[in-house]
Amino acid sequence: MASTLKFLLPSVLLALSGMGAWALIENKAEIKPKTAEREPPAIETVMARPEAVRLNIHSQGVVAPRTEINLVTEISGKVIRIHPAFAAGGFFKSGEVLLAIDPRDYDYAVTKAQALVAEARKELLREQEEAEQAAAEWQALGGGEPSDFVLHKPHLEERRAKLAAAEAELAEARLKRARCELYAPFAGRVRSKQVDIGQYVTVGETLARLYATDVAEVRLPIPADQAEFVDLPLSYADGRDERMGPAVTLSARFGGKVHAWEGRIVRTEGALDDKTGMLYAVAEVREPYGYRKGRPPLAVGLFVHAEIEGLPRNDLIRLPRAALRAGYQVYVVDAEGRLRLRTVEIVRSERDEVVVTGGIESGETVMVSGIDLPVEGMRVTVKAPDGAVQANTSARKGS
Repeated sequence: MASTLKFLLPSVLLALSGMGAWALIENKAEIKPKTAEREPPAIETVMARPEAVRLNIHSQGVVAPRTEINLVTEISGKVIRIHPAFAAGGFFKSGEVLLAIDPRDYDYAVTKAQALVAEARKELLREQEEAEQAAAEWQALGGGEPSDFVLHKPHLEERRAKLAAAEAELAEARLKRARCELYAPFAGRVRSKQVDIGQYVTVGETLARLYATDVAEVRLPIPADQAEFVDLPLSYADGRDERMGPAVTLSARFGGKVHAWEGRIVRTEGALDDKTGMLYAVAEVREPYGYRKGRPPLAVGLFVHAEIEGLPRNDLIRLPRAALRAGYQVYVVDAEGRLRLRTVEIVRSERDEVVVTGGIESGETVMVSGIDLPVEGMRVTVKAPDGAVQANTSARKGS
């Protein structure tokens, strides 16, 4: 009996195991594959808001005087006196004597010319007396109508002409005498001088280079395509549009600090540069050497940067430069949370931002970053300003 059970028990257990395995296979639960949801990528955006933007134009140039001349002598002679400030960098006032030439030769010429005038006047009076006497004698003789020569008319004309010539010579002598002293035609400064006291100068010789200090000017190149951003005083043949131009701020580093001067655009030059196509506007600063505490004078020859005040525009949108894609395009997020490509017009491009117009409506969301290779129609989520991802309900409903 025991031996029988020993052989039957393994068979029974094997049969029961087979039946249990068959039952599990027949009654197994159907497992449905579950598709994993993929979250749309999160992006950073900005809101497109048109704002009043003043598109200032940046330029640069070198300070120059508005008035600059060569001081030239009109007579010859030895320099006997100079102004104390007659040296490079010296200041002088209008009407001051800058330089004097020895006047003695010209004083002698004036005296001689005066003597000639006196003699010519005497001869004219004598001729007038002789003409009156000749007329009386002819009338006493009763010989008919006298000729002009008999009445001394040609003689009188000659004497009057000689008197006029003598007076002209006297005027010329006095003019040369007056030119012995050279007066400053304006308040200004000496750029350079070529003579000194004791030196003999000749007619037409340049004695110094002078410039006025009442107004300084700076030529500022402006690209022709940016002229629309500023109200430049363009001149016309009939004299129109002579108004004062926009304000300009000049700045330069001097003595380790950046200083600023306020001026105004007063005119534009007559032609564009044929090599660069630039339009030159001229900025004017009054009293450039006027004292201002803590600020140096706007010296001639100083290289300055200029910011010209632009016209206000109300239809422009500022965007971070990272929002701009190739081909002047940007991506906006539509109401369904999908990217849409828009083409815009670049009005101004700077290092960190661009100013655009057209292609974007006010209030639209513009993508700045978050996707290296965006594709139009791609579903996205928008990051909140604090970095959290905003739930896109329209996107959830569509999934």
